[in-house]
Amino acid sequence: MRVLIQDITYSFRQLRKTPGFTATVLLTLALGIGANSAIFTLVNAILLHNLPVTDPKTLIRIGDHDDCCVNGGWHDDGDYSLFATDTYYMFKKSLPEFEELAAMESGYAWRPITVRRAGPQTVAKSVMGTFVSGNYFRVFGLSPAVGRLLTDSDDQKGAPVTAVMSYEAWQQDYASDPGVVGSTFYINTKAATVIGVAPKGFYGDRIDTNPPKYYLPMNAMDPIIGAPYFNDPDSQWAYIIGRVKPGTSIPTLQAKASTLLKQLYAPLKTFTDQRAKKALPRTHVVLTPGGGGIQNMQDGYKDHLQLLQWIAALVLLVACANIANLLLVRGMSRRAELSIRSALGAQRSRIVRQLLTESVLLSGTGGLLGLAISYLGAHALLALAFPDQHNMPIDAAPSLLVIGFAFALSLVTGVLFGLAPALMAAHTQPAEALRSNARTTAHGASFLQRALVVLQAALSLVLLVAAGLFTQSLNKAENVDMKLDATNRYIAHINPQAAGYKNTEVEPLYQTIVDRFHAIPGVLKVGLSTYTPMEENNWGSGVKVQGEPDLNKGASWVKGTPEYFDSVGTHVVMGRVFKLQDTLNGPPVAVVNQEFVKQFFGKRNPIGHRFGFSGPAKTAQDGAHEIVGVVEDTTYTSVYWKDHAMYFLPLTQPSGVPNDPDNPIDKDQSFYAGAIVIQTNRPLPGFEKTVGDALATINPNLTVVKFQTFQQQIDDRFTEERLIARLTSLFGLLALLLAAIGLYGVTAYTVVRRTAEIGIRMALGAQRIRVIGMIMRGAMLQALIGLAIGVPVAIFCVRYVKSQLYEITSVNPTVMAGAIGVLVLAACIAGFIPARRAASINPVQALRIE
Repeated sequence: MRVLIQDITYSFRQLRKTPGFTATVLLTLALGIGANSAIFTLVNAILLHNLPVTDPKTLIRIGDHDDCCVNGGWHDDGDYSLFATDTYYMFKKSLPEFEELAAMESGYAWRPITVRRAGPQTVAKSVMGTFVSGNYFRVFGLSPAVGRLLTDSDDQKGAPVTAVMSYEAWQQDYASDPGVVGSTFYINTKAATVIGVAPKGFYGDRIDTNPPKYYLPMNAMDPIIGAPYFNDPDSQWAYIIGRVKPGTSIPTLQAKASTLLKQLYAPLKTFTDQRAKKALPRTHVVLTPGGGGIQNMQDGYKDHLQLLQWIAALVLLVACANIANLLLVRGMSRRAELSIRSALGAQRSRIVRQLLTESVLLSGTGGLLGLAISYLGAHALLALAFPDQHNMPIDAAPSLLVIGFAFALSLVTGVLFGLAPALMAAHTQPAEALRSNARTTAHGASFLQRALVVLQAALSLVLLVAAGLFTQSLNKAENVDMKLDATNRYIAHINPQAAGYKNTEVEPLYQTIVDRFHAIPGVLKVGLSTYTPMEENNWGSGVKVQGEPDLNKGASWVKGTPEYFDSVGTHVVMGRVFKLQDTLNGPPVAVVNQEFVKQFFGKRNPIGHRFGFSGPAKTAQDGAHEIVGVVEDTTYTSVYWKDHAMYFLPLTQPSGVPNDPDNPIDKDQSFYAGAIVIQTNRPLPGFEKTVGDALATINPNLTVVKFQTFQQQIDDRFTEERLIARLTSLFGLLALLLAAIGLYGVTAYTVVRRTAEIGIRMALGAQRIRVIGMIMRGAMLQALIGLAIGVPVAIFCVRYVKSQLYEITSVNPTVMAGAIGVLVLAACIAGFIPARRAASINPVQALRIE
């Protein structure tokens, strides 16, 4: 310990003597470790984080897919992750290997609820709410912050409606008022009693950009939101998570659950179709760890976050190469000191330990600075990854795991990249080092130093190419002709069902909304629809053309009003769009897109043909809708979705065959509009308030769920791509800067080492331009070797990221040329500065050095 303290004290003195060297190393390390720690903070918070519940390791989810939100039909691969109510009760009864099983709503994000506290002058708010089984909180082992949590008695048919409020909603919306517990709230106009507040920090069963503010018993789902699928054994809507008993064999339990599911599905209406019967033997479930909850967001961000972690690691490698070069230079400058220590009897192991102590001290201090940078960087990353989201249950502050990661990274960096310089310096021969008066030309940088510069140049080129490719991909995706017009368009998301409207009452409501908004000065078009083009939503079904064989193909569908197509900028190419006469009592009609025509009709004219839904014989409705028009292929959901067949139905007409006993109109959820799209003749300041006030005059419970411009909605679909493009560019430029500093350092060191030689050359008549050329050749040679290595590596690495690029499968020559040009320019600047200094050497002064 005494020797260690001596080493540390001596290291501090040595580092104080060279403030420039110390500051450069610390800044380089802080940037490299900070970038990695910031990315790892996000990786830890999203990919590795467990739910804030009791003993998350014993939680098991039945299912392994990101399914959402209400599914019907069978899966060709037989793998199920979403389940019907009957399936949940069957698993709960027949799988005693679970201590308990809880069910939770899969698609609450698409069905916000309207909440108003009972009392005068209270305002209705549209918030997130989710329906869960009565044992939901018990399965997670949670205790209430105030009041009590849901129990099995709350989750019974006919039981009084109760709700649990989230801690954040209690704190933010009601200032932690304990009187909230026991109060009556109107949820979707239905009276409910808030019985308690969930524990602080609990955000539900999954990470989400907008976590639930209210938890309600699932048996209240149909009364509150009108969910006929809750009691339909063929409709899958719930995720299931449970806590397994100690000693349970997961493979055995998985096989048992799969067998039970197969037995339950066999008699269902879904599996009466011949193709479904063939898929039934493949029916199974996969049990997965449930400690992290439902992994929807994790699955969506996993590839991009892992890519960013690799890119940050490359930046750290460039930084470490730079530090190794600085340590080599410093070791060479201390050869005399180390030689004297060696001559006086110091063992080489003692010298190596002393130099390693300095390296570890540097890297540890750099790691602490890196943590500070990572804290700021993680906040910036969250703002980039989730813009306009203020309720994300992700903490940007470094956790113990992140701190441990940064500490380990610092330690490895210090040992790994301080070892080689320490060994080289320790092997200095005392006699050679002490011959300081031998008049000889000095060699330049060592082979290892030049190799490190080459490595930096190669890695920098790879990162610059990656930055160019992701920027090109983003630019290409954003500039796709989506057949949309976002100019002066606004989208107001609404929820008429939550405002208390039955689906048989919405037709006059929609006409009132259209009339009220047309009365606003500047409004040109008002369209209502179930969902809008570039939101993350999709409704789909199988399609069968009447009188023709079933092609086993499906299509997405949207319901809208007559002005909907004009409001989003979609043009008609054949026939007509909807008219005011296409109402509940009118003949069922449909408009299809060009891709629909291509897939189901080829080159034939589709106008006048009828189509419906493929499925079991009893429910096949192949003549439900007559095609009256064709519109262009507007992009819906994502530009990455190619060959997207779609059909459109009038908003107030049934989605199936009229008067179908299997699909009664009063249970048809597609009658409810999810959005109003408004086209204006100019930008209208304060239009959000205008829209909210207009809806409130129609019904105070008809609130705006979300308001945005159409352009904002489109931009939101490229948030991840924009994050990757910006960060790869930032990391690429950082690596380039570090590589340029490394090249400058080695070249400057070479100039210092060769000062006498350059003086002799100039004394013998060498021109300044030739001296500059000599130094520049050495610098550029290293950069060119780095390019020769980096180009094939970059081309090879594209295969690993092309799945994340939009219509890019190889390195674009323009991108490669740009990356090479930037690197060459940086190398020229880094080499020219010391070369110019070399050309300014006074021969007389240079010859006096020795």
